Order: sequence, then structure tokens, then C-alpha cells
Amino acid sequence: MNRTDFRFFERLRVRWAEVDLQKIVFNGHYLMYFDTAVAGYWRALAMPYHETMAQLDGDLFVRKASVEYEGSARYDDLCDVGLRCDRIGNSSMTFQAAVFRGEQRLVHGELVYVFADPATQTSRPVPSSLRDALLSFEAGAEMLDVSVGGWGELGEHASAIRRQVFVEEQKIPAELELDAADAGAVHALAVNRFGLPVATGRLLVAAPGVGKIGRMAVLPALRGSGVGRRVLEALAEAARARGDTELLLHAQQTAVPFYRRAGFEPRGAAFQEAGITHQEMVRTP
Repeated sequence: MNRTDFRFFERLRVRWAEVDLQKIVFNGHYLMYFDTAVAGYWRALAMPYHETMAQLDGDLFVRKASVEYEGSARYDDLCDVGLRCDRIGNSSMTFQAAVFRGEQRLVHGELVYVFADPATQTSRPVPSSLRDALLSFEAGAEMLDVSVGGWGELGEHASAIRRQVFVEEQKIPAELELDAADAGAVHALAVNRFGLPVATGRLLVAAPGVGKIGRMAVLPALRGSGVGRRVLEALAEAARARGDTELLLHAQQTAVPFYRRAGFEPRGAAFQEAGITHQEMVRTP
């Protein structure tokens, strides 16, 4: 297995606690590296694991794990863990994994999972939707469908995501989160291969030629996976299509780096909104 055999990689830096008395990564930690990559793989599929397994009425259990050692990672090494779905049987699926330091393959292995009833742990056939998602991802397909439309079309699912993120997680009062502006806004909604809505945002008219993006919300399990960027760019495209020449938004302070990477720049001083520190940011659509 070479790097070119993998579509997905999880980047890890070796921590002090993972190095043994031989000053190399303790052998058992490579299975943890594989497992960390598995979690990242589900994010790459835009698949919140627990919600998806509940929808599929099953869960995945490890049946077999094997590791072969060819080299050693050391403290502070940057390693890329490649993972791919290699085979899907009736109730099992096999993943190949490898740890690379640059182009050098240090460790490789195999993980076999069985899809099963979570209560009895008896095997079940792999659901067709899960099978299709895995095969499609490995074939290079997109894992998300981002729709742009009105509140009447997208509001039910968008409001559910926003309630979970803003009201339940961030403790913003519901009367502040849902407002009259929703009815006239352009909304974006990202839905994964299982039909599960995972992210949303909206676009308002702040002034003639100026679009205002807001209510950007991504389910916690998928943050950092690129889902939010897809929603953001869908809204930016809608702004371009209607002739806007500037985009602005009020970014929560913790999200400023995300918007910077998307080309937004701060304007003015930070301020408080709904009890949270925000920063106005702007860019051209």
C-alpha cells in the first residue's frame, strides 16, 4: 500500500505519552491511530456516527484487527493515517489502514467490522445506504447535497439544526435565534447521503449590493470536515447571482479563523451579540 492507494488521510502528531522507553511509539498505540482515522473517515463521509447508526438500527463492532510493523514513529513526528474501505461483504466490511511519515510507510493493518444489532450483537446485512455511501466515497463521489432555497422549502430542517446548535448548545434564547428575517432570506441546507441534514446558513440583504451571511450552523460531529465551507460558498454563489458586491457577517470569535480561511477579513472592533463576542468580517462574493 502506497499513499496513492488512499483517498482519506487523518493527520496526527505523535504525543509524548505515546512514546515508550525505546523512544518510539508504543506498538499498541497504532491501533488507536487507526481508530482515530476511522472517526475522521466517517466525518469525511459527512456521517455523524451515532445519529446514522440509530437511523440504520444497528452498529459496527470490530471482529478483527491486525497490524504489521515496518518502521517506528517518534515523538513530535507528523504522521498521516490512510484509511480505505477495501471490501464489503454481507454483514462485514474490511478496511485497510497505513501510517505514513512523509512517503515512508511505517505501519499497515486491517480492520474488519461487522454490522450488528446493538442489543444482541448478532450480525445483520450491511444496509444498502451504508454500502452505497462507502462505495461512492471510495469512487471519488461527493458526500453532500447542498440546496439553496426559501424558508418554506428548507426551514423545517434548518430550524432543527439551528435549535440544536444555538439554543441547546450555546444557550441562546429561542426568541433571539428564530426571527422574522427567516421568511425573506435565502437559506442553504447540506444533506448527507443518508438524507440527514447536517448544516445550514442564511443570506440576507444588509444594504443595496451587500449580502449578510448568518445563522451558520454545523452539527458538532462534522465540524472541521469542510461541511460549513460548502454551505458558506453556496450562499456566496447566491449572493453573486443576485449581483451583490460585498458579503459581510458577524463571526463568533471562535469562528474567526474559519472565516479568514474563506477570504473574510475583520472590520471594526469586536462586539457583543446575544451574550457572545462577535467580529464583523467582509469579503467580495
